[in-house]
Amino acid sequence: MIQYLPNIIFIGVLFFGLYFFARNLSRLYRNINFGKSIDVRGDRKQRFLNMCKIALGQGKLIKRPVSGMLHVIVYVGFIIINIELLEIVLDGVLGTHRIFSDYLGELYGYLISTFELLAFLVVVAVTIFWLRRNVINIKRFFGDNMKGWPKNDANIILYFEIVLMALFITMNATDTNFQAMNSGNLISGYVAILFDGFSNESLHIIERACWWAHIIGILIFMNYLYFSKHLHILLAFPNTYFAKINNLGEIDNLNSVTNEVKLMMDPDMAFSNETTESEEIEKFGASDVMDLNKLQLLNSYSCTECGRCTSVCPANITGKKLSPRKIMMDTRDRIEEVGRNLDLNNGVFVDDEKSLLNDYITKEELWACTSCNACVQECPISIDPLSIILDMRRYLVMEESSAPLELNNMMSNIENNGAPWPYNQMDRLNWKE
Repeated sequence: MIQYLPNIIFIGVLFFGLYFFARNLSRLYRNINFGKSIDVRGDRKQRFLNMCKIALGQGKLIKRPVSGMLHVIVYVGFIIINIELLEIVLDGVLGTHRIFSDYLGELYGYLISTFELLAFLVVVAVTIFWLRRNVINIKRFFGDNMKGWPKNDANIILYFEIVLMALFITMNATDTNFQAMNSGNLISGYVAILFDGFSNESLHIIERACWWAHIIGILIFMNYLYFSKHLHILLAFPNTYFAKINNLGEIDNLNSVTNEVKLMMDPDMAFSNETTESEEIEKFGASDVMDLNKLQLLNSYSCTECGRCTSVCPANITGKKLSPRKIMMDTRDRIEEVGRNLDLNNGVFVDDEKSLLNDYITKEELWACTSCNACVQECPISIDPLSIILDMRRYLVMEESSAPLELNNMMSNIENNGAPWPYNQMDRLNWKE
């Protein structure tokens, strides 16, 4: 029975790790579904191609070649290296050691050597990322909304990746059987030199310690994702699939408002195929996360906080308070607050006298937006901060009649004069005199 104790412990650790991971995913699914449903049927082929190109192929990242290529190295390396995770799980459950080596022969050594090279490149790329975030003064990594937890979170992930890669290489370097079987290992062969003079028993202890630390580290990393900006590792795929596929500059209109305009222009066109007179609109726009749709909430959880959106925002560049990145971070923080409210009250939301508008996002930020769509165009995974801004501005105008004086004057002129200018229609051409 004692000989099976490591296997039992491993299965227990694996079970608890996967249990908490599933629980986090369940909480995430619930929070996203707190939003309103939307029609995302569209062209499934085009959506799938977008997902493959943007999320899987990292198509938009490489527009900035330095950070883009570094991210590709980390992404590809981390995914491929963790193929070995399958072998670790099988070894832990079955009590074997490097089970795939029995079936792949010499090919196994070449595969692991490739994985080790990728692991080394990941460490190099992550080190450069750390320097870019903490030493090199890159503006988009700094700012009021990037202090405290956002900054620490980014660094914690980088430390996680370095430690996991180091454990992987050290595990291979101290595995005497593996080193004897594959004397040409590119990376671990050099690392093994550091352990010259160690007894076989000591090497075995180090190898086992690294093996256990690696699998436990992976499970901790999986459960940490929910609390981290790196949740985009999982959500980038559904986010790019469900993202807008038509013209990015197209702004969604409310059917009820569209029909009012149609009625003014041509009574015969009104209510033809959109809505009916009996349709009731509960609320125009959005003042809190409950008024947003599921895709917008998915967007907020998918945000990697890279700051590319903010770095190209003309309002932010000219010193305005608006930051598209902050819009997404605030939305995520608010839906998390709502989620905790639900957890404390048995799934029922109890009014906390807070809202996304004012408590998180100010009117000044919303009205600073020029609606240019640069943030949407720049986002590596097709997040749409503009849609949230427009919905919240729609609420301000249509529910609270709260808009800047200049906008109110313009709308009054359109209503009274049929043009944005404060002149009667009969007098608009007087300037020619």
